[in-house]
Amino acid sequence: MARGKAISVKIPTERVIKALEQSLNKLELDWTSQEANEAKYNKSYESWKKQLVEFAVTKIAKAENLRANYRSWNKTLNVDFDLTVKEGEFPAEPEREHTILHRHDYTNQKEEISNAIRILKMTDEEVVNTSTYNAVARYL
Repeated sequence: MARGKAISVKIPTERVIKALEQSLNKLELDWTSQEANEAKYNKSYESWKKQLVEFAVTKIAKAENLRANYRSWNKTLNVDFDLTVKEGEFPAEPEREHTILHRHDYTNQKEEISNAIRILKMTDEEVVNTSTYNAVARYL
């Protein structure tokens, strides 16, 4: 599709304000629940690591390319080996069901959404033009 003409749409200001308020509420909820979500993920990740160790130990007889490295300065032994496995044979690594939100990202997004809401509430215009909508669309 060729990019020649811009889309010109008029969107009701109240609808944009409502969508931004919902987006701000979701951002707040994501921020407040992030610690609990991360703790849940870390718990499942630790469980997965234990399952992976159990899997590897049961298959160690089939290990190839065995390597060992002893570090006398801290008295640790690192054993590394390769296993040939079929896809789906070993435990699947858990995935985060949430997005990690850093404090500066949270603060910036919250400030920008709040500013956009304040500005839109001050306008007497009944509709928002496309350029204004494009400026806030990433938060919707």
